[in-house]
Amino acid sequence: MENRIIDGNEKVEDLFEKNIRPQSLEEYIGQKEIKDNLKVFIKAALMREEPLDHVLLYGPPGLGKTTLAHIIANELGSNIKTASGPSIEKTGDLAAILSTLEPGDVLFIDEIHRMPKFIEEVLYPAMEDFEIDLVIGETGKSRNIKIDLPPFTLVGATTRAGDISSPLRDRFGIISKLEYYQKEELKNIIKRTSRVFEMPIAEEAAEELSGRCRKTPRIANRLFKRVRDFALVEGNSTITKELTLKSLERLKVDTFGLDSIDIEYLTSLITKFNGGPVGIETISTSIGEEVSTIEDVVEPFLLQEGFIKRTPRGRVATEKAYDHLKISPIESLF
Repeated sequence: MENRIIDGNEKVEDLFEKNIRPQSLEEYIGQKEIKDNLKVFIKAALMREEPLDHVLLYGPPGLGKTTLAHIIANELGSNIKTASGPSIEKTGDLAAILSTLEPGDVLFIDEIHRMPKFIEEVLYPAMEDFEIDLVIGETGKSRNIKIDLPPFTLVGATTRAGDISSPLRDRFGIISKLEYYQKEELKNIIKRTSRVFEMPIAEEAAEELSGRCRKTPRIANRLFKRVRDFALVEGNSTITKELTLKSLERLKVDTFGLDSIDIEYLTSLITKFNGGPVGIETISTSIGEEVSTIEDVVEPFLLQEGFIKRTPRGRVATEKAYDHLKISPIESLF
């Protein structure tokens, strides 16, 4: 999974994405409704000279949650501190992060749904009253201490809004769902990336890439990076449509943007389980991928595009999946 070209999850090579990350809401392409609302909320907070209400951003990986968090900090004229839900294992970890905040800072917690529940309870008074209550000392000799915090804005990001507890979700004043991108928006993102890296791309090539990136900006930029590699090695000064098609074929990314893992998922569902219904754990075992990877990265797009359906009894392949793999329902029974 580490080498998956169209994985929406963030990896070490996301330094590339940080270099092309827009710095303002004006530069940010797509998510118009969220942008328009954030402009109002940020301007109002600055006019009141108060911190922006806490913000929860949710949606599939790669749609721009981290980028929006940095933009919010930029628009507020504040510093941003970042953390990840799984890395906060003890109350002391959270206290250490919170104690470094300056007035007006933005604290960004990615994968906030993976933060332990007992840590959440420490976060509640921090979000509401800008203070934390800690218990220190050994059993029998413990005591409570209260630490005052400067006013700050928490921006939480998650791919699984349903896994966030109600008490935590209710403490966010601004909750926004990021939607998959339209093809024209993705084409503009690709063209902007080509300008940033001074590698021209033909209109037809940008059109082709925008249709194969699973409606996800992060994947669009990853595919651009790989096609750029092919262009550089072959001595091309411009990314052409012909080069793009040849590169995508070598990367095994098809016309829908499905890669080898998606095809393996659909093929397994159809040929091994007669198109379903079948449980997610069974599919996970059959293709050798983690359940969380399938649920967070593979399935959202397959569901969005109508290749599979979720039913109470499990996953079911649709007629579109059979057509795409050129398998008839009768063949799959044998």
